[in-house]
Amino acid sequence: MGALTHESLVEYLLEEAFEVAETIETGADEAELRGELGDVLLQVVLHARLAEERGSFGFDDVVRGLTAKMIRRNPHVFRPDGSLQDTFPASVDEIVRKWDSIKRAEKPERGDPFEGIPRDLPALARAQKSLDRAARAGFRRAQPPVVEEVRPVAGLVETMDSEQQFGDLLFELVAAARTSGFDAERALRGAVRRYQDSHRPTHPDLPRTGS
Repeated sequence: MGALTHESLVEYLLEEAFEVAETIETGADEAELRGELGDVLLQVVLHARLAEERGSFGFDDVVRGLTAKMIRRNPHVFRPDGSLQDTFPASVDEIVRKWDSIKRAEKPERGDPFEGIPRDLPALARAQKSLDRAARAGFRRAQPPVVEEVRPVAGLVETMDSEQQFGDLLFELVAAARTSGFDAERALRGAVRRYQDSHRPTHPDLPRTGS
């Protein structure tokens, strides 16, 4: 095994993160979850150590930066000194609005609502994140237009009452795509790109400010 680098550790960071998700979603016991979280934390420690060896930053700097960001972006929870506020917002929507307004103030040059969504996210996660960003930006057409051919499928989803049913439908769609010679992941990546391009502020029927 060669020398450790940030690049060589990426696959392990992703693997450990997916293992945490699997542990949670399969209902594993708390001891197993504790161990998997420790494995993720180890990856953070390793990356911080590599940076420290270059004289860039250390693990303590990561923690301090995270603490400062959480205090700065959650004034409804924390006072400037980090102590808890006496009262909290009444709704999740209010919390989200505060968080978004603070992020916009921190980065006023960011006009693209999709900026910051990792390009390497799996297509489904990228699609859902893109729809969420568009809705939170207040775009009038947050949902993509339903093509007539797939309208019955969209209607079927509205009748479902569990994620398991929806998951089974997704699996069948992927199977049908495979039979037809389509790459489902690549097809959805393309759909997400088209959706983002049509919802960026430069598009004529969208607000340029993203609000």
